[in-house]
Amino acid sequence: MAAFIAKQMMGNQLKAVQGAAGSMGGGESSETDKEKEEEAERERLEALAEQEERRKEKHRKMEEERELMRQGIRDKYKIEKKVEPEESFEPAMPDNPLMRKKKTPEELAAEAEAADQDEFTKLKNTIETQISEVKQQIEEKFHVISGGKCVLQ
Repeated sequence: MAAFIAKQMMGNQLKAVQGAAGSMGGGESSETDKEKEEEAERERLEALAEQEERRKEKHRKMEEERELMRQGIRDKYKIEKKVEPEESFEPAMPDNPLMRKKKTPEELAAEAEAADQDEFTKLKNTIETQISEVKQQIEEKFHVISGGKCVLQ
């Protein structure tokens, strides 16, 4: 364990010294080094792209084989394939939260108001709305005369 830690500490310092010594050399070697690094990076990116393409092709073939097997089972047991609904014309929401749809000021205000209300306030508001509804129903059934007498309509 101690050897590992010592190697990590000394390795970082040695790399820093080697990097400084390498930059002291002639200008030509650094240009060729940069060109070699760029070429190596391009080759690495090409290899990654090719590897990704092979992976996708492999998975496509596997999915085709699975679909053939599924179809065989469907045929054997006379099951109809489910029809998948076509996607709507709206663009799909990306997984990236930075690319999500922005909310309108009304939506933001409604969310803020809902967050501010606690359980007691919600209960109070529901009771008030129920009382106003009952009051309105009573006023519809009875006609109030200015003398304080109620007349049934």
